[in-house]
Amino acid sequence: MGTVVELSGVSKVFVRRLNRVSDLKRRTLGLLHARFRERRETFRAVDGVDLVVPKGECLGVIGPNGSGKSTLLRLMAGIFPPTRGELIVRGRVAPMIELGVGFHPELTGRENVYLNASLYGLSRREARAIYPEIVEFAELEEFMDLPVKSYSSGMYVRLGFSIAAHLKPDILLVDEVLAVGDERFRAKCGERIAGLRRQGTTLVIVSHDLDVVESLCDRACLLVRGRLEAQGHPSAVVKRYREQLATWEHLAA
Repeated sequence: MGTVVELSGVSKVFVRRLNRVSDLKRRTLGLLHARFRERRETFRAVDGVDLVVPKGECLGVIGPNGSGKSTLLRLMAGIFPPTRGELIVRGRVAPMIELGVGFHPELTGRENVYLNASLYGLSRREARAIYPEIVEFAELEEFMDLPVKSYSSGMYVRLGFSIAAHLKPDILLVDEVLAVGDERFRAKCGERIAGLRRQGTTLVIVSHDLDVVESLCDRACLLVRGRLEAQGHPSAVVKRYREQLATWEHLAA
């Protein structure tokens, strides 16, 4: 079957600037006096992750807020380069990672469809062929000639998901953005995801909805403080996470 995503010892470190120094005078004073110097600290969002995703698998990524889930997806999407380790991704990736990413706010919905299609390597003719399907799925026929800066958050999600799902990606990365849509559209997205799975698309889904992870995914992994704590059958990983949540709640009480 082969693998489409491989991470070996992957880490991502960010630098926080605690007292940003921008003017020349304070920078010069900082050379002489420590109290004027910019202070920085490093934050390890993803820490030494080893992970392999086979072709056609649906992988769920769970964990508490700030555990590195979204950073992990951004690494897979190529938005962030790893600070350390090796990351290999094979095939066309369509990320649904953040509301409005890839949209130009001044362009219309129609123009953004063609812009995104070109970014993923589709020709103008290929984009024209899938455009009606994208619009129909997103249910935004009346709004496609308006600038997307006028869209509501739900409209952003509908158009963004529809574009990503119709690009025929090899790998679809989905973050919590789908939680913004209404219940009917979320069900519609679920049906589309099931269809992509049947076509052999690899899915990596970040979700706080543990029931969705158990019902939809073939495998799940648990991230805590950037480290991969568990991976395996979704029910087993979800159970472990729920036990950890109960322990954390008990300690916090």
